[in-house]
Amino acid sequence: MQHARFKLALLLVWFLVSFGGAYFAHDLQALVVRGWPLGYWIAAQGAVLMFIAIVVVYCWAMDRFERKDARRLSDEAEAASSTPAAVAPHSHA
Repeated sequence: MQHARFKLALLLVWFLVSFGGAYFAHDLQALVVRGWPLGYWIAAQGAVLMFIAIVVVYCWAMDRFERKDARRLSDEAEAASSTPAAVAPHSHA
């Protein structure tokens, strides 16, 4: 469940950057950075850099989640193997 919430959060960031930037592009044109409108900077570099950051964060987080899940499964397997199995009664005919 934690994985799904994390993916949803990243998709929300992606949505806000891509569609939010496009929606507010006219308003962003009034702000000028180094002689160029802010809308240009967001479209030309900001959105691309944000998408790369989303991919990097996703890879890092999934690696962390997988290691945590593997450690949990290993601990569960170790606990299960150390518990003595129930011995079935033998029937003698």
